[in-house]
Amino acid sequence: MSVTIKKIAELSGVSRGTVDRVLNNRGNVHPETAERVRKVAQQLGYLPNLAGKALAVRKKSPLFGVILPSEGNAFFDDVIAGIRNAEAELRDFGVRVEIRTMRGFDPTRQLKLIEEFEDRISMLLLVPINDVRIAEKIGSLKEKGIPTIALNTDIENSSRLCYVGSDYKKSGEIACGIMALLTGGRANFGIATGSFRMLGHSQRIAGFHSVMKARYPGLKMLDIIETNDDDIQAYEETCRMLRNHPDMDAIFIVAGGVYGVCRAVIRSGYEERMTIVSFDDIPTTVELVERGIIKATICQQPVAQGYLAVRKAFDYYISGAEPETDRFILGNEIKIRESLVDIDK
Repeated sequence: MSVTIKKIAELSGVSRGTVDRVLNNRGNVHPETAERVRKVAQQLGYLPNLAGKALAVRKKSPLFGVILPSEGNAFFDDVIAGIRNAEAELRDFGVRVEIRTMRGFDPTRQLKLIEEFEDRISMLLLVPINDVRIAEKIGSLKEKGIPTIALNTDIENSSRLCYVGSDYKKSGEIACGIMALLTGGRANFGIATGSFRMLGHSQRIAGFHSVMKARYPGLKMLDIIETNDDDIQAYEETCRMLRNHPDMDAIFIVAGGVYGVCRAVIRSGYEERMTIVSFDDIPTTVELVERGIIKATICQQPVAQGYLAVRKAFDYYISGAEPETDRFILGNEIKIRESLVDIDK
């Protein structure tokens, strides 16, 4: 016997209209009431009429809003490609995706971008700055019936629907292991992070330190700089760091600004002695790996991140069902010179 909205309403002690709003993610329902309705629906084995919902989605032509800190950061070119791939697949359902971009990690700027289209969007896909104001905005959007998916990096203490991206702590642990292998477990290193405001960047550093403390006492951190994923800032800050620490012989590049860091190393004349471990495989980074300046880079499947985030947004929009997990983790891939260069050429 099929489960009806009427039966769910009776057992939940609410009206059929309330059940309809909860199951169709239309907001304006107290969170505790909504949770009670969802639990009853789950216990009864309620299955939405997805075919009917697909037709309804097509009529509504939902708009998914995306905000990326992609200006000046080529990594996000592949994220955008994944987003557009998913949008193309969902075009027959009337799904549209609008992307807003920003430079750097200013929470005030990110809030402004959210506010510019929050009254028009059905879902928000956000690379969130780890700031209480952003977390509060995610909460207020949820109350308005606009769920948020954290894309590429997560955010603390928020009511986001789920996270799609890499395991940053694990990638930091891998980076420490690689540096230890390359240096024999002894190095005076510096860290070039993207932003102290980004949770993922902090998690990579934490992962690196946890392995270093447990296994590699010969690794000694001398300094840490912030690049804001900007090559010019990365160049200037790395030059300063190298002047202050002439005995530095390794650098852990946590996020963007890779080209700027490496240009500073070359300018300072430390190219031959420096062990550099980085992230991602944008064209300039691949070139530096091929030249042997970067010894290894760890990649995080940016195309898949963008694609999966849009698909998860659509799945939730069409069904109203909570995702099976709140973290969709994509694997890390280690690339070295030999995996990028054809030695037979």
